[in-house]
Amino acid sequence: MTQREVGGSPTAPQFVRLAETRRERVGFMLDGAACEGLAGDTVLTAILTHGATLRHTEFSGEARAGFCLMGACQDCWVLTESGQRLRACSTFIAPDMRLLTRQGTSP
Repeated sequence: MTQREVGGSPTAPQFVRLAETRRERVGFMLDGAACEGLAGDTVLTAILTHGATLRHTEFSGEARAGFCLMGACQDCWVLTESGQRLRACSTFIAPDMRLLTRQGTSP
């Protein structure tokens, strides 16, 4: 998958990978769609190489893309399908992770 739909329209990835493209591929699910990251990617990097939105805020539903990118701001929390919250900027992508960008949804 190279693009994701946000609010009904396709969006270009927020991050574009320029180097280290030969690392092992890691498959994961994002809002029910199959995606791939690379071994050593954070969840944030893996998600934002597929689209412009990391998550939607639980307060207003607005799209967010992370803020500090280093674990200090609390803006990058994403959910697993099982309901676990992960800090996307400091959690590494793992094979078969099942992630959601909106709270209270399922794929």
